[in-house]
Parts: sequence; structure tokens; C-alpha cells
Amino acid sequence: MGVEAEKPKNIEDLPGVGPATADKLRECGFKTLESIAVSSPAELSSIVDIGEGTAARIISAARSALDMGFETGEVVFERRKLVGKITTGSKGLDELLGGGVETQGITEMFGEYGSGKTQIGHQLAVCVQLPKEKGGLEGGVIYIDTETTFRPERIYQMAEHRGLDPIEVLRNIHVAKAYNSDHQMLLAEKCGEIVEEHNIKLIIVDSLMGHFRSEYLGRGMLASRQQKLNKHLHVLQKLADVHNLAIYITNQVMARPDILFGDPTAPIGGHIVGHQSTTRVYLRKSKGGKRIARLVDSPYLPEGETVFRITEAGIED
Repeated sequence: MGVEAEKPKNIEDLPGVGPATADKLRECGFKTLESIAVSSPAELSSIVDIGEGTAARIISAARSALDMGFETGEVVFERRKLVGKITTGSKGLDELLGGGVETQGITEMFGEYGSGKTQIGHQLAVCVQLPKEKGGLEGGVIYIDTETTFRPERIYQMAEHRGLDPIEVLRNIHVAKAYNSDHQMLLAEKCGEIVEEHNIKLIIVDSLMGHFRSEYLGRGMLASRQQKLNKHLHVLQKLADVHNLAIYITNQVMARPDILFGDPTAPIGGHIVGHQSTTRVYLRKSKGGKRIARLVDSPYLPEGETVFRITEAGIED
């Protein structure tokens, strides 16, 4: 009987990948067999600058090495045990989210201006750095800022309140300002390059739709906008799956003229954003500086509401 060929363990072990190609793949953020296996030939060939045929063979070999076919529900259940949760600072909001903002998924919070979306993002950027027993993941943060909303002074305030070194906390947050939707998409694609290096456990996009909304006006441009948006969200979800990290996105709202009774506000981005977000939360202002959070959509949590406050210290009950 012939000796069974050993399965590739590293990028260099893949057929057709020499040291130069391996270096090029790593430079472009493809550092593991998983990251190659979940990419498409077109994506790999354009990013790494190799032929599409070569890219297809490399991807196929990576998939074979990882047995990327069907798996049992039990295997999925075991993988779900690796999900980490980040506290929001509010016990009520954590309970609503089933223990906090989860890794391996996209959490979307939408609401009108001043409803607390960005404040929660800042709080998560601090809390993810806490020890696990205090509701953190001891990890770093990538903050893609599309509306110039990132405030280091606010992070400083929140970190001090949590007993953390504010400068150290700021050092662990990697901020990039996105100047348009293409730049925003490029930044998300580049995240893979620094995720492992800086132990990134949270990626924040604040806000997801700002640039898309202003650049794609009118129904004639809707199809191309949704196509790009779909690609962008898939890149974010892939990062969440491959690196077991959390994605937090904020979204704007619009007033729906067809709603005569009840709240006419709805999130923008259509079905693409609705389907790609694992968990959706609607935020709105209430009396006395309070905010109301309503869980609109989740794969396993019941709909519900909770009240929280935004104070100098951060997000609180």
C-alpha cells in the first residue's frame, strides 16, 4: 500500500506555493490555510497578483487540507462554545444581547442622531480590553471611522472609570478614517493584515452606511450600491469567522412615509444589511437622558427592550 500524502499544515506546503508566493500571500493578509480557503480565485488573484488558475488551485488545495465540506451540528455546537462576549457596561443591555456583544458575528445598532450608537462603540473599544472575568476579551480594536466620530478624550474618560491605563487603552485602538465607500471597503480588507499581529478582538465601523448613502443617490444606483455593500459585509463576516472576533456596526435611520401609526424610523441599507447583521438593535432617546434599546433581530434571542444611561463614566444601567 502507498503511503498517504501528509496534509498541508502551512501555506508553503500547498502545491504551487513557493517561498516568494508564500511571502506575498502573508504580506496581503493571507497568513493561514483558513484565510486562503475562504477566499475566491478572483479575490486572491487580484490581491496577490497571481493568475486566476493558480489562485483556484491554491484555494482548492487549502480547502482539501481543511476538509471544508459538510460538518455535523455537533461540530458547529463545539465551535459556538468558542464565542466570546464583550460587556457594553450596562447589565440590562448585556442581558438583552445574551451576555454582551458576540464574536463570530455582526452586531448592528441603528437609531437617529444622538441615540448612543457611537457611545456604545467607544465603550466596547474600552471593555474589550478588560480581563475575561470582567467582561472583556483582553484584545485590541480596529475602528473604521467614516463620520469623524472617534474621540480619544472619551476613551480616556471611560478607561479611567474602569481602572485601566487610558494611554495603554488608546494604544490598543487602531483608528483609520475612511474618506469614501471604496476606501472604507479597502480598510476592511486590510484588517486581516493586522488582526493576528495586534490580537484584534473587535472591529468597529461607525457608521456603515454614511458614505454609501451620500455617494449612491437615486434608484438607478441602488443595485450597484447594494452589490458593493454585500461584498463589504461579507468581508467583515469572514474576519469574524476566521479570527473569532466581534464586528460592531452603527447604522443611520430614515423616516418611512408609508407608516401612519407607530414609529416611522427604519434602518437604511435594505435587506442586504438586515440579512447580514447577526444581531440588530434599535436605539432611541427617552426622558431624562435615558436611552431605550430594543432587540429587533437575533438568530436565537427573544425580542425585548431595556433602558440604559450614558454618563460621563460611559454606558450604565
